[in-house]
Amino acid sequence: MAAAGGTRRGARLSAAALLLALLALVALLALPALRAGHGGEGRAGSPRLPPGLLEELRQRQRDLRRLAAGGEAERGGGGGGLGCADLRGATGGGVLGSGFTKVVERAALAGGGGAVALKSVHGGGREVRQCEQRYGAPAGCRRLAAYKLLKEVALLQRLRHPGIVQLRGQCYDSGGDPGAGVTAVLELGAPLEMIQLLQTPWEERFKICLGLVKLLFYLAHSPLGSIVLLDFQPRQFVMVDGNLKVTDMDDASTEELSCKEDNDCTLDFPAKSFPLKCSSAGKCDGINEKKNLFNAYRYFFTYLLPHSAPPALQPFLSDILNATGDLRYGINETVTAFEKVLHLYKSGLYLQKRPLLLKEYISLKGFRTVEAEDYKCWPSYSHLGCLLSVHSPEEAAAICNSQSQCQSFIVTQQRTWTGRTLASFQSSPTDLIPDANAVVYIKRSASSGKRL
Repeated sequence: MAAAGGTRRGARLSAAALLLALLALVALLALPALRAGHGGEGRAGSPRLPPGLLEELRQRQRDLRRLAAGGEAERGGGGGGLGCADLRGATGGGVLGSGFTKVVERAALAGGGGAVALKSVHGGGREVRQCEQRYGAPAGCRRLAAYKLLKEVALLQRLRHPGIVQLRGQCYDSGGDPGAGVTAVLELGAPLEMIQLLQTPWEERFKICLGLVKLLFYLAHSPLGSIVLLDFQPRQFVMVDGNLKVTDMDDASTEELSCKEDNDCTLDFPAKSFPLKCSSAGKCDGINEKKNLFNAYRYFFTYLLPHSAPPALQPFLSDILNATGDLRYGINETVTAFEKVLHLYKSGLYLQKRPLLLKEYISLKGFRTVEAEDYKCWPSYSHLGCLLSVHSPEEAAAICNSQSQCQSFIVTQQRTWTGRTLASFQSSPTDLIPDANAVVYIKRSASSGKRL
């Protein structure tokens, strides 16, 4: 692992010191390229870099300097404190994934420091290989890829949000290859599995969409201006403790498209196009925000929002889908719409007025049913039975009445992220055991079969 071998220095730096260190690293990476570009050699025996590659290196160097020198990292963020010395003795846990530019490996830090993700240049990735085919300069191509990773480090130092993966540190092995020696240390997340998400309860899927909307609101109003995720795909996100986080920021851009007239500002997607306005400043007005929002609609909202949602909330969710799918909503309006749905759901105000059904049940306080595998419902919080989120026992009674198998239920002490409780539904009254904190509800028609 590039970060775990060779000469290393520990680094426990403040966010400001890390930005200064990053600027120094930019200069270090640029030195061989600039020497090669002026007819010299970066190192003994290294060839002169082709002019095209040299220009690409200079462009990425300028972009990185602008980001790194753009100001102080936000309070409480930037860089953590892990450096090269902290990675000494780390044990590898295998490759988590690889892409166009980078490879990500799992590592367990020595001394009980926990597991992290180590992101480094992918020497066999398409970017390096295509660059080598164009220019025939392996070392220069790895440096080109390294700038992309350093850009990501700079962005993670500046941008702090619960929806962005946390940068825990960085390491630069000056004794190795200038490209291969750069490693970013990130909090560890699990790959996003959309098929698995589709099988989770609606409340959990809504949480993911709400977290994404809050992230896009932050990116639209970030300290660096409006930021667009150019490579917006589910694979760019991970799950950390049940929360969605973007983990790949190297293709993020703070630049909005320049224009001379409105015709220069068409936002094109495979199935739709949106005409935008050219502002007086010569920029396509809101293009970054709108591109992020439509990508969220087509990759996340359409799949995760509507299915198995409470019927009374479905009209509100349809409005969100229609408005974001047509880009009638900006991110501010979308956040407001999501927060309205959340309020209705948490408060129980979405529940339609209906006859009181709980009176059809006998309540037995101080008891709970014996846990056993029972009938299943979808989508359940448990694969062993039917465990659903409810606002109140009255809502649980309505759910039980709607399921032909259900004869009893218990409102558990477990709570979801919204503060709602989980109710376990069962097909027949089973043996009851004492539990001072529990209440069992049994249909009166089935109560004769209970045993105490």
